[in-house]
Amino acid sequence: MGADHEGGVRRRPLRAVVYAVCGVVLLAGCASMPDSGDLRDVESTPRQDTQVRVFAMPPAEDASPGEIVQGFLEALTSDDPHYDTARKYLTADAGRKWRPERLTTVLADGPSIAADQQPGDREDADNVSYTLAGDKVATVDGEQAYAHAGGPYSKKLRLTRDAKTGQWRISALPPGVVMGKSDFQRNYTSVDKYYFASNTWVGASGQPVAVADPVFVRKGVDPMTQVVRSLISGPTSWLSPGVRSGFPRGAALRKGTASLAPDDQNVLTVPLNDKASGVGSARCDEMATQLLFTLRNLTPTVDAVDLRGTGDKRLCDLRESAAQNAAWDAATKSPEYLYFLDGKHRLVRMAGDSQGTGAAPVPGGLGDGGKELRSVAVSRDERTAAGVGIDGSSLYVTSLTSGGALGDAVVTSRGASKDDRLTTPSWDARGDLWVADRDRRDPRLLLLEQGRGEPVTVRTPELPGRIKDVRVAADGVRMALVVEKDGKQSLLVGRVGRGDGSAGEPVSVTELRSVTPELEEVTAMSWAGDSRLAVAGQERGGLLQMRYVQVDGSTPDGPAPAALSGVKTITASQDGRLPLVAYSEDGIVRTPSGTQWQKVVKEGSAPVYPG
Repeated sequence: MGADHEGGVRRRPLRAVVYAVCGVVLLAGCASMPDSGDLRDVESTPRQDTQVRVFAMPPAEDASPGEIVQGFLEALTSDDPHYDTARKYLTADAGRKWRPERLTTVLADGPSIAADQQPGDREDADNVSYTLAGDKVATVDGEQAYAHAGGPYSKKLRLTRDAKTGQWRISALPPGVVMGKSDFQRNYTSVDKYYFASNTWVGASGQPVAVADPVFVRKGVDPMTQVVRSLISGPTSWLSPGVRSGFPRGAALRKGTASLAPDDQNVLTVPLNDKASGVGSARCDEMATQLLFTLRNLTPTVDAVDLRGTGDKRLCDLRESAAQNAAWDAATKSPEYLYFLDGKHRLVRMAGDSQGTGAAPVPGGLGDGGKELRSVAVSRDERTAAGVGIDGSSLYVTSLTSGGALGDAVVTSRGASKDDRLTTPSWDARGDLWVADRDRRDPRLLLLEQGRGEPVTVRTPELPGRIKDVRVAADGVRMALVVEKDGKQSLLVGRVGRGDGSAGEPVSVTELRSVTPELEEVTAMSWAGDSRLAVAGQERGGLLQMRYVQVDGSTPDGPAPAALSGVKTITASQDGRLPLVAYSEDGIVRTPSGTQWQKVVKEGSAPVYPG
């Protein structure tokens, strides 16, 4: 990528073969590296088509120290499955100790490199070191979990000249691998693994609730096998306390399994070790369901899975259609209606997939106009609704049936103003209702189990400020919160803890992490998929913008929503086929195509899909 620089080492082009569908292309070098002097920028490789594969070449005979470092960094961005080529740039001892799979550090640009001294600048002419530097963007750990990272990156590479061969090799290096953001985007893709919410079942048949756990896998290195191994090994540490897996502890792919691929009938056979061979049929179906849910967002070519145990004995097989009935997943539950408040502040609804603008009052106490409302939430099964009164002080819960009485408020706030009272409520799949009281004298996050009874105060020991908005994920395991502190509004995602489900066990939201650290003010947000949020906010000194963000803070592939001014609230269905809907200065608008906003009604507010 970089051109030859003046006074530096001779530029050696990256010798990597790039295989594409239509032919073979030679990729230019990625780094320009001096043997001495100031830090130099190292540009990342421009993003390539996903069908392109990049293979690095081993070090040349009598390569200089600068060329060794350059070649090594380039090899880190190749599609070499086990980094075998990168190891050829290391001494034997360094190669044995290096664990590239344990950490990937992502920098804003490729690492800058400076030689700390030239060979021969001191008595020890057979050793030299380089400093790698840059600005950290993120890390991916050994569990393949993504996390935001900021601040400077500065690490040493040390090289030694072999006494026998006279060849330079890297003898000490930082943990894992390092690359620029564009190389990371070319090399890695995010995939949702699926587990089940602990102690949670829904529906008459008691379906377990699916929970997405996003991880990053290398695109060009058999991602199907990578993600199956990752799924079987268990959830990431952050999610683990809130979920369970059908795969027993110690389960793994059978030894010797190199690669997985579906057959010509789109059936994926998964050979498992002895630890998985003793499971019963019900648990095996759960394992198969997890596999099918996980693979559906990676590839469309798997319609069924066939799990095999010891001696290649069939444990169970399951088709995708059966998996949809085996577990509850919000992404497959398309809501019947979109709900909002009309000009009279009563709850109305229209078909969720409607292209029209007509809406009708809901049956029951929230649609008859007897109580003016400020915000609403409708349960996932669309049988019950919760509404906050116009002054923000009272929360009501009632059924969406004709004649359903409104009754007394189930929660009351004593906040001094509307903005210091109740937030918009939010429902999870098991029918629990969540709301925050923003009273500055007694701020609280509250839970009403099944939407009724005495509200439970939820423990939030790590909360850095006052809650401004609440959205619980359908699975009830993850909670998105807009939190205000020092005049800034940040979007945090935390894990819901319910203990072992026993009575009296405190409910908590812990391990909060920022998913939009670059935004100074988040004004609206909504769940927009199993692991994706739609967000409206602005950077410091910037304009209001709309974007999608993953729950781990990464940016999902695909276009962002079209810009929209004056956004006050947004709502999205976890079924991605339905349009994003917002309440703005133009009234209620929607974007069916994702590019253009269309007006629904001028006199209306507070649009919501179920949840």
